[in-house]
Amino acid sequence: MKSNLYFTALMILMLISCKDDSNKDKIPLTSKQESISSDDERFRPFFHFTPEANWMNDPNGMFYLDGVWHLFFQYYPEGNQWGPMHWGHAVSTDLVNWQEEPIALSPDENGYIFSGSAVVDHDNTSGFGDGATPPVIAIFTYHNPEKENTGSTDVESQAIAYSTDQGRTWIKYDENPVLENPGILNFRDPKVIWDTMHKQWVMALAADDRTYFYGSQNLKEWEFLSEFGSDVGAHDGVWECPDLFPMTVEGTDTTKWVLLQNLNPGGPNGGSATQYFIGDFNGREFMLDKAFRDELNGREAVWLDQGMDNYATVTWDNAPEGRRVSLGWMSNWLYAQEVPTKKWRSSMTIARDLSLVATDEGYRLKTLPVKELDEFITDRIQKQDLELNGLTTLLTKNEMDLSSSVIDMELSGLTDASYVFLLSNEVGDTLRFGLVNTDTSIFIDRSKSGIIDFSGDFTSDITRAPLAAPIEKLSFKLVLDKTSMELFYNDGEEALTQIFFPHSPFTKFELQIPDSNRVRSSFEAALIQTDKKKNP
Repeated sequence: MKSNLYFTALMILMLISCKDDSNKDKIPLTSKQESISSDDERFRPFFHFTPEANWMNDPNGMFYLDGVWHLFFQYYPEGNQWGPMHWGHAVSTDLVNWQEEPIALSPDENGYIFSGSAVVDHDNTSGFGDGATPPVIAIFTYHNPEKENTGSTDVESQAIAYSTDQGRTWIKYDENPVLENPGILNFRDPKVIWDTMHKQWVMALAADDRTYFYGSQNLKEWEFLSEFGSDVGAHDGVWECPDLFPMTVEGTDTTKWVLLQNLNPGGPNGGSATQYFIGDFNGREFMLDKAFRDELNGREAVWLDQGMDNYATVTWDNAPEGRRVSLGWMSNWLYAQEVPTKKWRSSMTIARDLSLVATDEGYRLKTLPVKELDEFITDRIQKQDLELNGLTTLLTKNEMDLSSSVIDMELSGLTDASYVFLLSNEVGDTLRFGLVNTDTSIFIDRSKSGIIDFSGDFTSDITRAPLAAPIEKLSFKLVLDKTSMELFYNDGEEALTQIFFPHSPFTKFELQIPDSNRVRSSFEAALIQTDKKKNP
C-alpha cells in the first residue's frame, strides 16, 4: 500500500475536500494533467491488466480456485489519482486475458480498504464455510483517515471478510478488527498463508521498516510470533506488502523460505521496489540463510526486479501444480499519478513464475513470464548463426508487430565493450537498453522514448542492474506490450521492468556494437495475439 509521510499531506488535503458532499471522494485533475491530450487507448496494453477506468495500484488478495485466477487490487473508482481505497477485482482462466468484475470491498466507517491477501480455507478453520464450497477469507488493512487527520499513530488495523461463492461477493466480519494496532504508524498489508509444516496460519505484516509475523488457528485470533529485518536489507523507505512462503530448491529436496519485502522509497534506481530474503522459518521466527546473510554484508539488498516499474509484488494463494506465481504493479510512486493517461492509470506486470535456485553466491530467486503466455503466440521469426558488427537492423514492422511481442536473444563472443539495443519509430522516439561490459551492468535508457515531460523523475537517470563480472555471453527474454518492456536476463537471474510512452508504436529493432567487435547471435521473435488485441 502507498506509504509514508510523502503522501500524508495529499491524504489530508483529500480529507478536507471530502467535507463537501457534492464533491465527495473526487480528486480534480491538475492543469498539467488536463493538458495531456493523448489517446488513452493507444497506451492501453494488449495483454497486461489495466482497469477499464480510474486509478489502480497494488495487486492484493490473489487466489486460485476451480480453474479461475482471482486478482484484487487497490482501486479508486472516482478518479485517476490515488484516493479512498477499495478492492477492485478481475478474473482470468489463463493469466493473460482478464475480465474486470464489480468492486469487491469498499470503505466504511472503519476506514479505507488498504492492501492485504486472501486464502482458500479448505478445512473451514474459520467456521465461515457453508459446507458446499471452501470459504475464501480476505485479510486486509483498515486505514482510518479521521484518526490520521488528528495525528494519531494507530490509524491502521487488520480485518477480515469472507466469501462463500468463490470470491464474487464478500461479507465483512462483524467483530473486526481482528488485529489491533500496537502504536505503529505504518502497520499494514497482511499476507497470510497456511503453514503446512507447523499447522497454522501465518501472517507477514509490514511494520514501519521491518516485518512482523503472527500466527492463528482460525484467522480470527492472532498471536504475535516475532519480527524480522531491523538489521538487514534496504531501509531508505517504509516497508510494505510482504509475502512469506516456502519453496523447494530446483533439482533438490531442500525447502527454504522466501520473504518478499517491498519498500518505498529506496529502490535500487529510485522510488519503489521489491527486495527479498532467503532463509528458514521454524513456526515462529524467520532466520536468514547464512550464505544469503554473508552476501548481504557486501550489498544493500537483493532485488527481485531492478527496473523502475515493478512494485508491490506478491504471489497467488492456492496456485496449482505447486507453482509460485507472482504479480506486481507496473509503475513507481515517483510519477505514477502523473503518467500521460487520463481515463485509467496503471497496469500490472505480466504474471511471473518464481523458482528458487542454488548458486555459487547462495540461494537466489529466478523470475520468468508464466508459461501460459506461450499459448498466445501466433507467429514466430527465427534468425540463427548471425555474425554481427556495427549497427544491424534485427526486426522491422514488416516482419513483426513489436508492440505485442516476445523476443529471445543470445549474443556470444562479447568483449570489454557496450552492446546497445534500440527500439525506434519514424518520429524519432528511441528506447535504448543493453549491456555495458566496461562497468558490468545491464541498462535501460528511456530519456528519448517519447512523452517524458510529465515528471522529472521519469528520466532522471539511466536504469542499471549491476553484474558480478564482465560476461562473454548474453541471453535475455524481452516482453513488449505497447508501453512496457520486461527484460529477463540469463533465464531470469535478473529482471528489469520499465514503462514508456512513445508518440507512435516502435517499428524497428536494432543492435549497435563496436565496428571492431564481431559477435555471434541467434534470436526468436514471437507475436502475441490475445482476445484484447483482436477486439481492442
